[in-house]
Amino acid sequence: MPTAAASVAELLRLLEGIARVEGERLVITDEAAFRDRATRDLAWTVAFSEDALAVEAARWVIWEASQELGARSASIHELYMARGRGEVSGFTVPAVNIRAQTFDMARILYTAAAGQDVAAVICELARSEQTYTYQRPTEYASTVLAGAMAAGWNGPVFLQGDHYQFNAKKYAADPDAITDEIRRACELALEAGYRNIDIDSSTLVDLTKATLDEQQHENYRRAAELTALIRTLERPGETTSVGGEIGEVGKKNSTVEELHAYLDGYRRVLDGYGSDLVGLSKVSVQTGTSHGGIPLPGGGVAEVQLDFDVLRNLGVVARRHGLAGCVQHGASTLPDELFHHFPANEAAEIHLATGFQNALYDHPAFPAALLREIEGWCGVNAADERKADQTEEQFLYTTRKKALGPYKRQLWDLDTRDEILVEQARKIGFLFTALRVDGSREVVERHVRPLEHHRPPPEALRAVVTTQ
Repeated sequence: MPTAAASVAELLRLLEGIARVEGERLVITDEAAFRDRATRDLAWTVAFSEDALAVEAARWVIWEASQELGARSASIHELYMARGRGEVSGFTVPAVNIRAQTFDMARILYTAAAGQDVAAVICELARSEQTYTYQRPTEYASTVLAGAMAAGWNGPVFLQGDHYQFNAKKYAADPDAITDEIRRACELALEAGYRNIDIDSSTLVDLTKATLDEQQHENYRRAAELTALIRTLERPGETTSVGGEIGEVGKKNSTVEELHAYLDGYRRVLDGYGSDLVGLSKVSVQTGTSHGGIPLPGGGVAEVQLDFDVLRNLGVVARRHGLAGCVQHGASTLPDELFHHFPANEAAEIHLATGFQNALYDHPAFPAALLREIEGWCGVNAADERKADQTEEQFLYTTRKKALGPYKRQLWDLDTRDEILVEQARKIGFLFTALRVDGSREVVERHVRPLEHHRPPPEALRAVVTTQ
């Protein structure tokens, strides 16, 4: 099993003969061993070490190695702008929310991507997922980059903060406080290395207002305000991809008129911060899906009435405004035979989360005793989420994601994880083909130039290196 280093000195011992620190830089002396063994020890240290200094050092080593080995965090913005100009089309970028087994999931994702010549793929985590999966942006960025390097990946790694969402009730009580909370979340994401952030202020839409502009006003105002903030924080020469949203997922379907109102209002407000500020690259809309799917009383997930006409028609409007198009949420539990419709209707991006979680929990190789323990944990720790009309199956389906954090180490260390990952890899490969991103490396490399960016080593690492 990989080692979670208990100190900076132990971490450096794990890297002996593989990599070393020289001055401000990391020097990799055995690339094969680094990709094979060191990435695991580094990822496990970041995720599980109880020594904060060792964690900080491991994060630095992973970041610097990603710069040296060409697996650099990047923004997908320029690819999306090319799509908005009509220069590229016909594919839908999968954005995979990795909630569990992050290192290994990233590893198999980028292994599949290399095998199918795919570069148009995003690894993301929603702000709510950070909490219940016990993965803050610094950890998520590090473990995904480590997994990409373990796969032998050389190319851009698109790290995305998904659903940086406003809580409507908290906003009504104190708008400035909740906005400051989202501002800080954006800052932390960019500091961690994310180069793509989706702002979800669609929860602030008020359908009781008389006009569409009034309904969307708080939504587009806050999205523009946060975009302006992000523009002050991004690195010179690289534009962070920012997404907006007009319809809260699981509510009524979005309309062309709503999208016009949102985008026009957003641009007016953003221009108030500076007429030369770059705006959104995409916008999420509601087409009939719901996050995680709708569990049935006896098990399984209800069939979704997804309106592809909404996705296609709103995509046309978005591209007229210079965006890549529309984003589909809540689709990972859809039947396989529907996925080819997304590129056919020019969806720019699709977010995939619960389907991979289900594939983990429901796999025959998942230990039955551990599953029973997790279900028991949910019964105690998520009891307040149980609805009166839910069956036991429905309750467990909707709450078992909350156990991913408390059982994180057990899930990373599963003896049967390789069997489960085979099925996850199969699904990833299928999605790449169905969404038509096979062979997308050439178009990504044409438009995306990941910048090399080095960080100074942490003081604790410097100190140990100096004494050796």
